[in-house]
Amino acid sequence: MHMTLTQQVQTDMVDAMRKREELRLSTLRMMKAALQNKRIDKRADLDEKEELQVLTTMIKQRKDSIEQFEKGNRPELAAREAQEIVIIETYMPKAVGEEEIVATVRAVIAEMGSPTMKDMGAVMKNAKAKFGDARVDGKLLSEEVKKQLATSTQSNSPKSRPAGANHVILWVRGCARTFAVGTWNDSAKSARRGERA
Repeated sequence: MHMTLTQQVQTDMVDAMRKREELRLSTLRMMKAALQNKRIDKRADLDEKEELQVLTTMIKQRKDSIEQFEKGNRPELAAREAQEIVIIETYMPKAVGEEEIVATVRAVIAEMGSPTMKDMGAVMKNAKAKFGDARVDGKLLSEEVKKQLATSTQSNSPKSRPAGANHVILWVRGCARTFAVGTWNDSAKSARRGERA
């Protein structure tokens, strides 16, 4: 019979206790508590997807803590949080790699045509849909979407007109006068005023 994640955590707690693995044991206890709290909230047993969501939340909380500890110059606490993440991740499906994230975001942007930064939410949504139930680092995905949208926007922006290109010819006082596009309107008005003078 397939063991649920909650059951596996309980079994591994006994093993960690027997081997006196303090960090692993304390992490497993926190995992068990989080899973039990979620089960109490739901008032029913959790399915596999819900169990994994609990662990995903725990990992995110620890990543946030690492960032705060590093800012507060507490490397020893940041290191412990990182070690806890490693333990929790052993119970998670393998995360999508950076290369796959880059390729997927590129494909989504190509499919959408020429999305801009305003479409970031839509790009994120479409990318997540392609990953399905796979585990994806949300921060990494967000950064990659921003990066590729910025690159895409720059490449699609109209280039400056080269000097001497696109001119308009206007006859003034019987002579042909040439004005550059973008400036010809004001120049032409001045010329016409001179013609009427």
